Amino acid sequence: MTPQIPGYLLSFESIVRLLVTIIALGLIWLGAARMPASAKSRYTTAVMLSVVLMGWVAVAQYLGAANAYLATIENPPAMPTVLFGLLIPLAVAAIALWRSESIARLVSAIPLHWLVAAQVYRIMGGIFLMLWAVGRLPWQFALPAGTGDVATGIVAVVVAAQLARNAIGARRATYAWSFFGIADLVVAVTMGAMTSPGRAHLLAFEAPNLLITSYPLVMVPTFAVPLALMLHGLVLWRLRRGAASAERLAAA
Repeated sequence: MTPQIPGYLLSFESIVRLLVTIIALGLIWLGAARMPASAKSRYTTAVMLSVVLMGWVAVAQYLGAANAYLATIENPPAMPTVLFGLLIPLAVAAIALWRSESIARLVSAIPLHWLVAAQVYRIMGGIFLMLWAVGRLPWQFALPAGTGDVATGIVAVVVAAQLARNAIGARRATYAWSFFGIADLVVAVTMGAMTSPGRAHLLAFEAPNLLITSYPLVMVPTFAVPLALMLHGLVLWRLRRGAASAERLAAA
């Protein structure tokens, strides 16, 4: 059984996807403008990353709309195929950051507070709570995923403001926010798997989570979630690099 998709959900996802893409592109070009390199190197790297980002969005949308990840009660998958849409982008991003010095320099040039503030889009996760309220999603998934996302998005603005002012304790708050945001995503993915048809389906048998693998909501685990994890990873990477630099300066 393929679930009926509310018309408002299609419109909502289209707007959010555009907003999130603009935020990601903004971070790329902000880093390019501040990157310590020649103009050719800076903008070549930014164009490459922009093309990859747009390609990723297009592929995720195509596969989602083609029901490549669809899990139904009649045809449950042997394993959650949506994990491929989540894990492959993360692996590619990690390898690119590790192997490309120019990408590492661009990311290092993005102000840390903007990397944090970018996740304000997570407040859009409140749509899970709305869908639960109208009986479209099981509470076991919607409540932790929705409340966690909204909290992460709101606190992102607070933490970013502290970082921008270089307030006392801002870096500790950033660590705490990052770990909370990552935990929220892990819980959301886990509960998504446990409430959807498949071998991991252990909860919500009376009202399974059919929307999360259907387009357009499948764009959450195949685009919004991996992007959020990338941003959290970059924040933690920057914090660690900053701490290492401070230790070297102190030793000198």
